[in-house]
Amino acid sequence: MYSKNMPTGFAKDFLWGGATAANQIEGAWNEDGKGLTTAEVVKKAATHHDLSMNTVSQESIAEAIADKTDEMYPKRRGIDFYHHYQEDIKLFAEMGFKAFRISIAWARIFPKGDEKEPNAAGLEFYDKVFSECHKYGIEPVVTISHYEMPLNLTLKQNGWASRQTIDNFTHYTETLFQHYKGVVKYWMTFNEINAITGGFTGTGAVDNELNLEQKAQLRFQALHHQFVASALAVQQCHAIDPNAKIGCMLARAQNYPKTPNPKDVRAAQLQDQLNLFYTDVQVRGEYPEYMNRYFQENGVALQMQADDEQIIKNGTVDYLAFSYYMSSITSTDSKPEKFADSFMAGEKNPYLETSDWGWQIDPIGLRISLNEMWDRYRVPLFVVENGLGAEDKLTDDYQVHDSYRIDYLRQHIQQMKEAVKDGVQLMGYLTWGPIDLISASTSEMSKRYGFIYVDQDDAGQGTLKRYKKDSFDWYKKVIASNGEELD
Repeated sequence: MYSKNMPTGFAKDFLWGGATAANQIEGAWNEDGKGLTTAEVVKKAATHHDLSMNTVSQESIAEAIADKTDEMYPKRRGIDFYHHYQEDIKLFAEMGFKAFRISIAWARIFPKGDEKEPNAAGLEFYDKVFSECHKYGIEPVVTISHYEMPLNLTLKQNGWASRQTIDNFTHYTETLFQHYKGVVKYWMTFNEINAITGGFTGTGAVDNELNLEQKAQLRFQALHHQFVASALAVQQCHAIDPNAKIGCMLARAQNYPKTPNPKDVRAAQLQDQLNLFYTDVQVRGEYPEYMNRYFQENGVALQMQADDEQIIKNGTVDYLAFSYYMSSITSTDSKPEKFADSFMAGEKNPYLETSDWGWQIDPIGLRISLNEMWDRYRVPLFVVENGLGAEDKLTDDYQVHDSYRIDYLRQHIQQMKEAVKDGVQLMGYLTWGPIDLISASTSEMSKRYGFIYVDQDDAGQGTLKRYKKDSFDWYKKVIASNGEELD
């Protein structure tokens, strides 16, 4: 009789840690030769739910360029990690981090995006950051493009809408792989690549004056350029540093049918396909057949060069990284089978609780996602974002009692452990925002995720001092016990 032991816990080399992005933490937006990025021309939102990140226009960009302050553009200031990186990494090391996910700001390395020679000061900054990580035995997990690119490439060629951007990107990636060979072991090409169908943040292309069908054409064409660029980067990485691993990264949107009605089940299946289509391309190396119908029904006609399909086939990733925050439900009433001007869609689930920002909390959905993706792809999986955004309160004696965050993370770690017992090969777990940072969607500071409180408000006022929250010591205990001690 065949029998194989069931895994009982996380692997000994499990990568515990946290995740950030350059445009949400670094600041120093105009120091040491850095160029302006697409993230730094998006105004902060007026409210928690005002997703102004998708309403960029030529006029708003011109206004942002003329504005030399960070008042309306919080991603220009971040939390000043640029000058606090030693202090912050030391705190991560105190928690016992095995890995720290950061992104490299493309415009720090190539300020305009199309230079031949890199900016030495930019490379040197990340040299120092990676050295500081290695000092404490922390592996850098590096996202090459995280919701930003040099603004000049938008002004010159409308970002990823242009095929020329592939060459700009692969010159940038080759520079990174050569310079950080042996220093960075884990790379990812694009953060949440499915966000590209949401607009400017993913594409770097201005399309606010286009109708829905024209937007679909532009955004999926820009996506194709990113698929080719990512595949070429994978091939570069494998050739330059065979010991490194390079993955893709998806915003996983677990979806359930609203009812057992087969029509709702099919609607949910379509939503799932539209979420996993990106990783189908990057892991399996080809466009899935179901997208042929979707493209035709949405007026999308991709322009490809003769060798694009072969490039994509030859550039499949080593692992699949993803973010997981919530799930949603779909019915034939709520989701038409047409291109949606958003990459997150669906109805609320009455069986789930909701965060302060309206995100539904579904730990079991993480186990479901892990199982579905493992069954589908059979490559190592890596949870590189998961966390709870909340309005934390700093007490008079500089403490933050965030038991709600501990509860959220505990439940998700428990479900990851169940997925590992199910047989899923899981590389690690990086919580989003191990230190408070600027919100990606609204540029708020008040939406806090961290184990470490940063004294800064939405207007940029504060001392920038760092304070440990209750969750700091809890996560330290979790890591020390390799996920066994969760109370």
